Amino acid sequence: MSIYIAHRLFAAHDRALAAALAERLAAKAGAEHIFLPFCDTDEENLIAEVKGRRLFELDRARLARLDAMIALLHGPSLDDGVCMEIGYAAAGGIPVLLLTTDFQSYSLTEGGDRLDFPDPLIQAVATHVIRVPRPGPPPSSHQQRVTRYGEFLSRNLAQVDATLDAAVEAALALPAPDPRSAPRSKAGTVYVEGSPYTAWGHDRLAHLCLDAGHAVVLPQRFTAANPAGSALDDLLAVCASSRLLADVSGPETPPGTATLIGAALATGVRIGAFHPRPTYTHAPGREPNWRNLMIQYAAHAHLDTPGAVRAWLAR
Repeated sequence: MSIYIAHRLFAAHDRALAAALAERLAAKAGAEHIFLPFCDTDEENLIAEVKGRRLFELDRARLARLDAMIALLHGPSLDDGVCMEIGYAAAGGIPVLLLTTDFQSYSLTEGGDRLDFPDPLIQAVATHVIRVPRPGPPPSSHQQRVTRYGEFLSRNLAQVDATLDAAVEAALALPAPDPRSAPRSKAGTVYVEGSPYTAWGHDRLAHLCLDAGHAVVLPQRFTAANPAGSALDDLLAVCASSRLLADVSGPETPPGTATLIGAALATGVRIGAFHPRPTYTHAPGREPNWRNLMIQYAAHAHLDTPGAVRAWLAR
């Protein structure tokens, strides 16, 4: 079994949590069966002409030959690189275990169905979800010389510790991959995914596609009575389209959009990323990236104006 651990890379506590999970998994399954990005790509010491692209290529090569994925997710603003990796795995029928440290739940309307994640697509593609819903129980007796802060820390660490153990057991019990049959691509069809961070939603991009003579497919999961079921329909619709036009505007690519980008990449769908006002990220020894590098290098085209969209649609 080859297990890929997808996690946010650019904060020490995220890498530490992922490393703790990898260590426990390796003790049960063998280190040769675990892939931990950043650690196993030796990102800090990697030398390449375009380092971000090389990291993308190394991670994608591993994504193409895994048997299971564990993805670590935190809060309502989910890491777009992790979500892209989840979509890639899900499109290939790879079982995905999601571990979240978020004690909140979400719904698309005030009284709607509760979801573990803000976009129903994340929940829909998960084989299993493990949550940290609250701190661990307080100790039965107050320990001497332990402050209330130390006690609170101990409760949270105990809960995380127990959750990591649960994740290891669940990962080892995941089913075998179930490769999906590739849907027949509909020539001239463009799936348009808007951004919740922009006022025009998908309308502006959809009109550009229609004006260029393309058929347009729009997401259904945000308005359907059954968001999770419709989310899977959205995933299949992307994989059956000839192109994905995704608005990745905002502080990060929206989680569902990033998931669809991963699915499109896995199934050979051409990806156009509309991002008119990028903010760049910088890391030591790496070129500036206008989006998370897994999103940037998955996209076949970075489109920053309506004219660029028209030109891409004409190709």
